[in-house]
Amino acid sequence: MAQKLEGKIALITGGNSGIGLATAQRFAEEGAYVFITGRRQAELDAAVKLIGPNAFAVQGDVSKPADLDRLYATIKQKKGRIDVLFANAGSGEFARLGEITEAHYDKWFDTNVKGTLFTVQKALPLMPNGASIILAASIVATKGFENFSVYSATKAAVRSFARTWTSDLKARKIRVNALSPGPIATPGIEQLTGSKEGIAQWEASMSAAVPLGRVGEPDEIAKAAVFLASDDSSFVTGIELFVDGGMAQI
Repeated sequence: MAQKLEGKIALITGGNSGIGLATAQRFAEEGAYVFITGRRQAELDAAVKLIGPNAFAVQGDVSKPADLDRLYATIKQKKGRIDVLFANAGSGEFARLGEITEAHYDKWFDTNVKGTLFTVQKALPLMPNGASIILAASIVATKGFENFSVYSATKAAVRSFARTWTSDLKARKIRVNALSPGPIATPGIEQLTGSKEGIAQWEASMSAAVPLGRVGEPDEIAKAAVFLASDDSSFVTGIELFVDGGMAQI
């Protein structure tokens, strides 16, 4: 069977763990050469070993334009182009309305919104016509989860980017789509909930709210990302693809 991304050059920000790492592994299995980024070098090194010989890591923080410049200079030198960009880096924290600090707001808008904007904008000179851009959105842009307003607002902005950039890039036939996971079992959940006990409580509450009765796995998002990256989605742009077990749909 032909590989769906054979010969493609891909970049996945936040590719050192969770959804990003699972997607990098899938992309490599489908024939792509994959660049990944992340803030922690040790995790990047471990990820490259998992992904295999068609992977290269560049340490950096997407909220820092200088790090992005260094990233793209490296990609330009090594491969010369980017056929698929998955702007995946991002995260969030709970904060109750009335207790939200300016530092909390700045941290997550800088990473999730500014980071996504400049990740894409600075990549464009390396992207050929007909390339694919995938933006990591979330069902939180649609749902109203308690104590999650700042993170949810960042993901609503990302969803908006997919629409406007579809218009901005239509002359170049570059497709831009948002990928919106539901609750997914990733290493970031422990950070979000604060403990292993918190993970168990989170999984139980999320599973009860998902029509399919469980939380998702990173590889289930990765398989959807392969679809959006490949020619299988050649007539798909501007959409929000929910991979959420139905949580935001009913």
